[in-house]
Parts: sequence; structure tokens; C-alpha cells
Amino acid sequence: MTVQPWAELIRDVADFPKPGVVFKDITPLLASPGGFAGAVEAMCLLSPEEVDIVVGLEARGFIFAAPVALALGAGFVPIRKPGKLPGPTVDQSYALEYGTETLMAHADAFTAGARVLVVDDVLATGGTVAAAASLVSQLGGTLVGVTVLMELAFLHGRQYLADQGVSTVSSVLMIGDQ
Repeated sequence: MTVQPWAELIRDVADFPKPGVVFKDITPLLASPGGFAGAVEAMCLLSPEEVDIVVGLEARGFIFAAPVALALGAGFVPIRKPGKLPGPTVDQSYALEYGTETLMAHADAFTAGARVLVVDDVLATGGTVAAAASLVSQLGGTLVGVTVLMELAFLHGRQYLADQGVSTVSSVLMIGDQ
């Protein structure tokens, strides 16, 4: 994989949000017009060509999903945490190492058969993306791919997703052992 010149704009923050975790802070990348544009362009290049809807995952996934959707000529649909969407929703809960979380989408977010791309900033353990893929299926969409800015390979999220039937995953930056 080619090293992106803007990758140095992503900084490590030790012990955030808890001791032992190294957080990948994208705010310097976002503050750089060239860096942000380069990241979005790289994500678009890895994305499938035939996409009707780009789904962005709360919250940092929104930042990348919206410009990717515009560049691909697709619509944008936010997948949110509970209590953030008005109107009828569908939801999917998933396990975290410290509990559970739930994601929601509007019940009418897109039409049945829509070709859907899931976009997020980081693929870690895969639980969030798997929950989003389940929501896409519940809504009648066809998952055509997952594109992330960074993949924390040492957490084996790609393998978890493959075990869940999600096999088309692209990441711009691979961090750690595969």
C-alpha cells in the first residue's frame, strides 16, 4: 500500500479515551485543506463506481461520507446513535468490549435495491460496520462496499466482517499487523 503524504497529519494521542489506548486524532488532517482533500480523494478511488447511497457512521464517519457521496454522485444517509433521528427508524445493537451500542437509520432512508457504500473513519474491531451492514440489509439495500480511512489491522475487524458476510472492505491506511 502506498503511503499517503497527508498521513503524517494524523496524530497519536496516548491514553485517550482511557489508559492503554492510542487514539488516532484526525483533527490536524481535517484542518489541512490539502490533507482533507487528499484523504477524501483516496477514499473515492477505493470506492465502487456504482453507488446510489453513501452511509456515514456517527460521528467522524459523517465528515468523510458526505464529500465521498458528492464526489461519487450519490446520496448521503447518516446512521446515528439513539435519539438523534426524528421519525420512524430501524435499529441494530452490537457488542462492544465494555457493553453494547445501538445504531439507527430512518426507515425510509433509501429505496429497496439501492446500492449502498458504508464509509467511516476507522475500522477497528468491526462491530460498528457490521451493525451498519445489518441496517442496510434491513432497509432492503445492497451493500456494495465499505471504505474507511484507517484500518487498525491488529484488531482483526476485517476478519470479523468477513465472518459476518461483509467481504468488500477497502482502507486507505493500514495500521499495525495484518
